[in-house]
Amino acid sequence: MDRAFRAPRLIGEQGETSGWVGVRNGRIVAVEPFDRPLEADEVIELGTDEVLLPGLVDTHVHVNDPGRSEWEGFETATRAAAEGGITTIVDMPLNSLPPTVDAEALEVKRKTAREKVHVDVGFWGGAISGNLDSLRELHDDGVFGFKCFLLHSGVDEFPPLDPAELEKALSVLTGFGAMMIVHAEDSDSIEHAPVAHGEEYGRFLASRPRGAENLAIAQVIELARRYDARVHILHLSSSDALPMIASAKADGVRITVETCPHYLCFTAEEIPDGATPYKCCPPIREAGNRERLWQGLADGTIDCIVSDHSPCTAELKKMDIGDFGVAWGGVSSLQLGLSAVWTQARLRGYALTDVVDWMAHRTADLAGLRQKGAIEVGRDADLCVFAPDDAYVVDAARLRHRNPVSAYDGRALAGVVRGTWLRGERIVGPDIDSPGQRGQLLDRDAVR
Repeated sequence: MDRAFRAPRLIGEQGETSGWVGVRNGRIVAVEPFDRPLEADEVIELGTDEVLLPGLVDTHVHVNDPGRSEWEGFETATRAAAEGGITTIVDMPLNSLPPTVDAEALEVKRKTAREKVHVDVGFWGGAISGNLDSLRELHDDGVFGFKCFLLHSGVDEFPPLDPAELEKALSVLTGFGAMMIVHAEDSDSIEHAPVAHGEEYGRFLASRPRGAENLAIAQVIELARRYDARVHILHLSSSDALPMIASAKADGVRITVETCPHYLCFTAEEIPDGATPYKCCPPIREAGNRERLWQGLADGTIDCIVSDHSPCTAELKKMDIGDFGVAWGGVSSLQLGLSAVWTQARLRGYALTDVVDWMAHRTADLAGLRQKGAIEVGRDADLCVFAPDDAYVVDAARLRHRNPVSAYDGRALAGVVRGTWLRGERIVGPDIDSPGQRGQLLDRDAVR
């Protein structure tokens, strides 16, 4: 074997255990009990304070490249992902120029990403007003599914679908087995809500009411039921929607749901006025809402946790004036997700196995990445060494993100990534300054 990991603690097929993991040619070829040593060219011995995890899979990342690479870019995004124990990301179709709404734009994005990525990268396609005839070609070219908005996306080049277009798109996608992932906020509800402006977070929160999410999710559920469509709700913020989602799942509707670290970590009550790094859409809500989201994860109504890393420049965050009405919406957190979620999960009695389930197993399942997300024989040797009892204070200026803007700046978090391996090759560690571009571009079913 090329290398073997001797782990007093690892999270594998049977939950947390101890054992050996053997790697050859980038794949896991053996998982053996702790008392059955493996022979390998290199043996990596974990300390008793470390846990061997599968590399995480983050299916909701805005890389913004090409076109807005000053916001992030493939090199910095994938370096930050690796530092956070993430070995696979799936890039969103908007905020890049051009957006990924046809096969030509997908190839432009792939050419931009090649030779830049430190972890593996796949791509979502976009479903917008006017491109329904392009969806099949994008699907055949390997995108993992299609994202749509039901209200203005924040950028004019990625227009939303109106109700009739959403229905048509779901009908089209069902014809070739593709999934629609939906930013579910109802446009009319938000148009009639108070207008967000100024420094007061409460005004911004009122401008994106829970009802807007609830109505949009109800619409998506109804259409998924009608067409037997495969749908996924992005960045769930409103816990009010949980009962209808649970009911739909019980009825056999093919719906999955994600939430994000910022909805599980922060509360509206603690966000200072003018603190625009916390602005995101849908917004961070009240403390009681946060606890109900955690319960939704525990009972399986919410399937997984992803970053929705949506960075921008400091200038676009308008931190100098603190105006929530004009600041760009999005929380920058790609490098921090594992620590952020673990910090809050352990306080509520959840185990590290739960966190891995939400952030690796289920996200890999969502994207159909059968070779990712678990320590099992035959899977890619994407691994992370995590010290769950270590702690640190976030310094946004020291993160690998392109811009030093994060709602987590100054927060104390539990859990430190001490090493990351991609297909058995170390890409994060104390002696690695530049890991090299070892990442690959992924199609829905294969490496490109």
